[in-house]
Amino acid sequence: MKLYYSPGACSLSPHIVLREAGLTFDIEKVDLRSKKTESGKDFTTINPKGYVPALQLDDGSVLTEGPAIVQYLADKAPQSKLAPANGTIERYRLQELLNFISTELHKGFSPLFNPTYPEDAKKIVIENLGKRLNHLNTFLEKGPFLTGEQFTVADAYLFTVLGWTAFVKIDLGQWPVLKAYHERVAGRPAVQAALKAEGLLK
Repeated sequence: MKLYYSPGACSLSPHIVLREAGLTFDIEKVDLRSKKTESGKDFTTINPKGYVPALQLDDGSVLTEGPAIVQYLADKAPQSKLAPANGTIERYRLQELLNFISTELHKGFSPLFNPTYPEDAKKIVIENLGKRLNHLNTFLEKGPFLTGEQFTVADAYLFTVLGWTAFVKIDLGQWPVLKAYHERVAGRPAVQAALKAEGLLK
């Protein structure tokens, strides 16, 4: 398998999951502005949507969209317990979390990375993100990870998105439980390895 990624983007989530699952894979960096891969390929021929992540499977086909990719990877390594078994209520709870992170957090951050977005509008975006982070801060009081004691693919995704707060100058310290959670996940060996491989950690 090969993961196409951009350092620190949402592709960090499946990158972490690949390492947590102990799967064999390659990575290739993508310049999202030029749409070129590190080896010089036109990335839109790999993923016509033009964004990461994209996972090239062993048969040459390509899977896109982070929440789908991480569940595929978790199911390839069930012993890693990165996702509950398909068909269980626990799996639907995991999908509920992935959808919340994807739609309410991930997409919520997008305007803050747009230099042409009006400052007044950004204030509203930050206020709305604050409400979602308030919810998560309370939600994570019940255990070390989103589903309780077990680290899952949802934690890899939330860790990735929370990392963006530093780039858009939102102080994660406003949410002490979330800040402690982010630091706890950051200490995991697979997370450290992914960050180093993407040049985000020395």
